[in-house]
Amino acid sequence: MEISSIVGVPPSTVHAVLKRRGLNRLSHVDVVTGEPARRYERPYPGSMIHVDVKKLGNIPDGGDWRYVGRAQGRKNRFATATAATNAYRNPKLGHAFVHTVIDDHSRVAYAEIHDDEKAVTAIGVLTRAVAWFAQRGVRVESVLSDNGACYRSNAWRDTCRTLGIKHRRTRPYRPQTNGKIERFHRTLAGGWAYSRHYNTEKARRAELESWMHYYNHHRNHSAIGKVPPITRFNNLPGHYI
Repeated sequence: MEISSIVGVPPSTVHAVLKRRGLNRLSHVDVVTGEPARRYERPYPGSMIHVDVKKLGNIPDGGDWRYVGRAQGRKNRFATATAATNAYRNPKLGHAFVHTVIDDHSRVAYAEIHDDEKAVTAIGVLTRAVAWFAQRGVRVESVLSDNGACYRSNAWRDTCRTLGIKHRRTRPYRPQTNGKIERFHRTLAGGWAYSRHYNTEKARRAELESWMHYYNHHRNHSAIGKVPPITRFNNLPGHYI
């Protein structure tokens, strides 16, 4: 209706034009740029993996404000944190950096939690992820990252060469290029990070491995035909669903 009122034509005409151009649904359009969504999928597992880091605030002992309320959440922060405070005079709790890896074709994911996003940490995650995929019969050929400092380092470049992996970067200010892992982060947040009350940060971190198993082996993924990601892997001896 808004487009119709702006251009001065009937809504039915606007709908017909948008449908003809493949823009009649929001899912067909990049909501940031307004351009038609360009979707792609690599032809087989391992042809490309996406890597990124999801930064989460640590949970204070007793739980955070989402489940105990702002007043109690603030008390829990003061009881848990060090004397240092942030710009809002709230005590600092630090952050959990979830280093994530997702296979472009299958959407099978791998993740580790660390206390930083330094290059040496990201390199360790990549090395272990490549080995993890290899154990499941998948050889990683290339990796796509954003332009974060850890992925621009010479050490990252040298590690990719050692592993025989081609490194690709997204265009600056274009997170849509790495959209699969961005979407995985939303699923990760809703399904694990903020899914329920965790009494401590340690309790939340302890749940990540079991949630990752659920995501890979049991959660149906709408983008691949509503089947679990692991079903797109072949030759999985000893790794049954």
